[in-house]
Amino acid sequence: MPVKVLRFFPAVVLTAAVFLYAADKPKPTSSTPQSIDSYSEVQPATESLDLNMYQRIRDEGLNRSHVMEFATALMDGIGPRLTASPNAKKANEWTRDTLTKIGLENAHLEDWGEFGLGWQQLNTWARMVTPDTAVLIVQATPWSSSTSGPVTGDVVFVGIQDEKDFDKYKGKLAGKVVLFGAMREVAPVDKALFDRYSDKELEEIAEFSVSANASGIPPEMQTRIRERMERMRMLDKVAQFFADEKVAAVIEPSRDGRNSGGSGGTLFDDNGATLGRTPYIAEKRVKIPVVVAAIESYGRLYRLTQAHAPVSVELDVETKFTGEHEHGFDTVAEIPGTDPKLKEQVVMVGGHLDSWIAGTGATDNGAGTVVAMEAVRILKALGVKPRRTIRIALWTGEEQGLFGSKGYVMQHFGSAKLSTAPDQAALPEYMRRAVGQLDVKPEQKLVSAYFNVDNGSGKIRGVYLQGNAAIAPIFAQWIAPLKDLGVTTITLRNTGGTDHLSFDAVGIPGFQFIQDMLDYESRTHHSNQDVVERLQPADLKQIATVEAIFLYNAAQRDQMLPRKPLPNPELEQKRAAPLEGIFPGAMPPAESEKK
Repeated sequence: MPVKVLRFFPAVVLTAAVFLYAADKPKPTSSTPQSIDSYSEVQPATESLDLNMYQRIRDEGLNRSHVMEFATALMDGIGPRLTASPNAKKANEWTRDTLTKIGLENAHLEDWGEFGLGWQQLNTWARMVTPDTAVLIVQATPWSSSTSGPVTGDVVFVGIQDEKDFDKYKGKLAGKVVLFGAMREVAPVDKALFDRYSDKELEEIAEFSVSANASGIPPEMQTRIRERMERMRMLDKVAQFFADEKVAAVIEPSRDGRNSGGSGGTLFDDNGATLGRTPYIAEKRVKIPVVVAAIESYGRLYRLTQAHAPVSVELDVETKFTGEHEHGFDTVAEIPGTDPKLKEQVVMVGGHLDSWIAGTGATDNGAGTVVAMEAVRILKALGVKPRRTIRIALWTGEEQGLFGSKGYVMQHFGSAKLSTAPDQAALPEYMRRAVGQLDVKPEQKLVSAYFNVDNGSGKIRGVYLQGNAAIAPIFAQWIAPLKDLGVTTITLRNTGGTDHLSFDAVGIPGFQFIQDMLDYESRTHHSNQDVVERLQPADLKQIATVEAIFLYNAAQRDQMLPRKPLPNPELEQKRAAPLEGIFPGAMPPAESEKK
């Protein structure tokens, strides 16, 4: 999951910028008059719940779970799954074949398009050789180039903040091992790194906060976005400068985690560590070896350079590129629907299969992958014959920008053109404004809902509704029998940063579950601690059981789940524009002012 810090940030910032909605209408089902659309029909006040099926699903999911078998096979047997890497290919094939073995049909891989460089880390190590010998905790940053075997160089700290700083280092860095990145404070770990939501915290999440700036990005967020984009543009120049100067290698400091979790040998290795905005594109590849170091390893080197003490490092970065134009793939499989009038409609579940490389991608997002697989396994084991088709989809490219789910949605459901205005073109694609006419494909009207898990290994505590108020009383009834499992909270809040946004953006109800945080953002998110030992088996059983129940209920309802109004990008801009002529005595603006 790429941007966990945006959990409560209004999803309009991300969803409306990826794709947007369109008002294509589906054919009616048998349960509604011919003039009423299946997804806009009147919803019953009372849900018809099969409590016997609740019990059967609970029994299978909690007492005969296979979720940890899936987990160890994927994480231990295959390992980290960087998009378009050899391991990602193995994972796609393994999930396809395993879903077939447990009884799903039409298991296949779908190509979502060209990604860029195929890459894998074979071996990385580093040690200080003067003024003392010491083992350093490092890993290559994704898409780093290799050293030519072990290399040794004097260590120098380089601080480049703007263009004028380049001149200070010109002609001075050849053969050096460069420390690049400010040494951060390493605060004591005086708060728990592992915790669960309290009842009070869940009550706060359930409260819907009315935003004073609901129609746009808050000014403080706009400032942070501008600063980050400027910093990323500078990184491209820095990377080329280091290559031109022929540095031996670059060492960057690992970022911190929540509650000072980024210490004690934990390192984070993701987009924030790469020396460049898009190092996976061949034309933008980083031409020098780059590693990220645990903060304690970086700190010792940094302090020595600041004391002007001679310090040198030997390191070996062994990586492999497997192609310049590799494609990304999603794994898709189904439990076919059986109702003659509803079987063409679909209920979807999924998570992202790709991961970063520092660990084995266990909590992000191996957990979401294996619970989705376990949820459909539970339904198959019980011999469920759903009225609607149940489809599982496991995405790649999520960490670089929701590429897998976005590509799937574009191919099957629809999309909108993105603004090419200079200020918009400078933003990442997932943050750009949608413009022009919306293109919605026929399949869009057939999907009732998409359910996603991508917040680690913590058990489900409720559901984010993405502002879909009509669905609140429905889900409230669904979770009432699950209170003893800890599922209690319904919130209208949006949550960002993962694949449900791709569906929500084209008018399909897409939902992310509220999960206990555990140690996800403190030490496992994109880190070398993201391994099987950080998974909580009991929580994974609970997640898969709850997901299976949600899938069953959505597949069996007479009606599709209600959808939010479908906005029109151009109409939305007009509605958000200030009202004219309401201020007493004000003169209308001249035509030049309007422009």
